[in-house]
Amino acid sequence: MAECHTQNKAKLVSETRRRFEADYVTDKSDKYDPRDVERLQQDDNWVESYLFWRHHNVDETLKMLDESFQWRKEMSVNDLTESSIPRWLLEIGGIYLHGYDKEGNKLFWIRVKYHIKDHKTTLDKKKLIAFWLERYAKRENGKPVTVMFDLSETGINSIDMDFVRFIINCFKVYYPKYLSKMVIFDMPWIMNAAFKIVKSWLGPEAVSLLKFASKNEVQDYVSVEYLPPHMGGTDPFKYSYPPLVDDDFQTPLCENGPIASEDEASSKEDLESDGKETLETISSEEQTALLKKINVTEHTSKAEENEKVDSKMKAFKKPLSVFKGPLLHISPAEELYFGSTESGEKKTLIVLTNVTKNIVAFKVRTTAPEKYRVKPSNSSCDPGASVDIVVSPHGGLTVSAQDRFLIMAAEMEQSSGTGPAELTQFWKEVPRNKVMEHRLRCHIVESSKPTTLTLKDNAFNMSDKTSEDLYLQLNRLLESNRKLEDQVQRCIWFQQLLLSLTMLLLAFVVSFFYLLYT
Repeated sequence: MAECHTQNKAKLVSETRRRFEADYVTDKSDKYDPRDVERLQQDDNWVESYLFWRHHNVDETLKMLDESFQWRKEMSVNDLTESSIPRWLLEIGGIYLHGYDKEGNKLFWIRVKYHIKDHKTTLDKKKLIAFWLERYAKRENGKPVTVMFDLSETGINSIDMDFVRFIINCFKVYYPKYLSKMVIFDMPWIMNAAFKIVKSWLGPEAVSLLKFASKNEVQDYVSVEYLPPHMGGTDPFKYSYPPLVDDDFQTPLCENGPIASEDEASSKEDLESDGKETLETISSEEQTALLKKINVTEHTSKAEENEKVDSKMKAFKKPLSVFKGPLLHISPAEELYFGSTESGEKKTLIVLTNVTKNIVAFKVRTTAPEKYRVKPSNSSCDPGASVDIVVSPHGGLTVSAQDRFLIMAAEMEQSSGTGPAELTQFWKEVPRNKVMEHRLRCHIVESSKPTTLTLKDNAFNMSDKTSEDLYLQLNRLLESNRKLEDQVQRCIWFQQLLLSLTMLLLAFVVSFFYLLYT
């Protein structure tokens, strides 16, 4: 059955390509970007996404391709770069990609309060939308996004139906199959009529993708770690530009470039530094043996490497907070704590524990691969066993609170090998829905550091009483902030109510005088 479905899909893809080339490209070749036409002939996923959105109706798919390709050339989508967008638009932070929803889909933020209807800037704003979507589509071919349509603190002057229609067309025609859902947050009642029009543009099927949410409901779709404080979240992220906001997870690098098979061996410099530390505490005979070992160029076996990591871990304080996933328990649960530059305590630790009855393959990725090395970054964990992963920044590079780490895990069959070649092949073939993912933020500890998250025994000397006092003070501060936020929200609501009543009164007066003098 599955084979028949695959053959049928391949047949439709082939027919779509042939007919588009014959019926459209021949007559309208000047209306398309040649790069798009070429990609259509090579990228099966791209063709299939258009077919899927048109229920595999080839005639409807061809019309959609025609409209989409003409738009792509008019907007010069393939050539959009940061320099194509006015700098002030990038700096204001009204549109950007950041964070993930509970299903693992990227969040595409549209902060409506930063949008003022102005025909002079409309084209640039549309280019900004296209820039972000194209940037994401090239990196995550076919993986959907969740649009966070944030209407908090918006007023009448922010309503721009032409701009909303463009955003909808992006997902309806230009980037089919990319919309997971659109979360409409904190919509003022005065905009109800406008969104009835929006629903008519989407069509009955796409309307189900609209999710209206208040502060209490938005956590049904996005966990607090990726929600800003005004949505009731704890995400410390503050938009700034440059550089571009990006959560592009990649394999960490070592100082000499990418690690072969993502984690085969350490650089020579690291081996020498490890040897130097060890030489201080061993005899001259052992020193000679160790120096010979350092000069060996062959890769160490997995068992030897684990032994080496275990010996180094004795000086580490293992984290206590735990994320309990279906395959792995991960410590820490949310944040990796790094010491400040002054303290010199830069390394941190991730502990993975296999809670299944099978071998679990894991892979660690980061949004800043040029900054970090991770050992091991691609390996496996036996049933019931634990693996310690050391994360350390390169040389003088600075850890940023915006950096993120992604831990991916998937169960392996008992007969599968766990060598570098087998793991590489496994990750190519494992279905996406079988992969567990968990994300960690980076946190820089400037002065004192919690004992559960640092890497030296003497890193944290604060008494329990002092910790408790700080905890109480922090709670009081958070409570004060919540009260202040509630007062601000009430003021904003009252202001919008007055504005609405004023407009209704004005409309009544105008209507009265119109009837009086006609």
